[in-house]
Amino acid sequence: MSSYITGTTTALITPFKNGKIDEATFAKLIQRQIDNGIDAVCPVGTTGESATLSYDEDRRCIEIAVEVCKGTKTKVLAGAGSNATHEAVNMAKQAQEAGADAVFSVSPYYNKPSQEGLYQHYKAIASSIELPFFLYNVPGRTGVDIEADTVKRLFDDVANIIGIKEATGSLHRSVELMAKIPELYLFSGDDAIDYPILASGGRGVTSVTSNLLPDIKSKLVQSALNGDYATARAINEDLIDINKVLFCESNPIPIKAAMYIAGLTETLEYRLPLVPPSTENMKKIENVMKKYKIVGA
Repeated sequence: MSSYITGTTTALITPFKNGKIDEATFAKLIQRQIDNGIDAVCPVGTTGESATLSYDEDRRCIEIAVEVCKGTKTKVLAGAGSNATHEAVNMAKQAQEAGADAVFSVSPYYNKPSQEGLYQHYKAIASSIELPFFLYNVPGRTGVDIEADTVKRLFDDVANIIGIKEATGSLHRSVELMAKIPELYLFSGDDAIDYPILASGGRGVTSVTSNLLPDIKSKLVQSALNGDYATARAINEDLIDINKVLFCESNPIPIKAAMYIAGLTETLEYRLPLVPPSTENMKKIENVMKKYKIVGA
């Protein structure tokens, strides 16, 4: 199994142009992440609007990420989630075939499976591939919570399940997971609480904000992992305003708007049912962005 991923990982947006993936811009965005110290990029996660991508588009995004990251230290942690287990299995296999270094899989949305259902779902997906596998728990989006005991059961029973992107927003849950499973690769999935999770033993973050500020987020995480908690805390506190405004509407609406305002994407396009932010929120995003230096913009 390849070396495990730690550090700063970015939940990439998927830029569109005239309704199709803007491949050239996507490649440039990934290169910018590499140039600014990001340890792994995460194509086709929920921030990448994966729920509205076709299988072919999903695969192409992963292929582009693999192509751009080839020969660098930046890994590809590809999304492979669905509320239909057989679809998630196919997506995980596709990610492995495309050359991803690892896979993360959002919990099945809408179905509201039991904990046993979640166990069987993830066991089936992870067992279908050889790559390191991360669970992704975001109950605010999916309507289901992967409980700590279920995470431990999966970690103990399935060899390549090594970590979790934890986005409940609960520090209690993160501490509980690390107490129950000290070897777990726990990643913060909530930009606002990256510092306390890292200071409590987290191994990394999967960030929305790092799309815009990869250099700053990378410094925050590396400082924490190196034991420089004062620097990490100061950066985390400095990012409060941008972290907050980037969730003023459903993710990834604000981050895509911010990338467009910064001139990092040529177009501001979403896949329905997502639409651009309100005029009021667009102004809020623009005003908050003025507080930060955006590299490469």
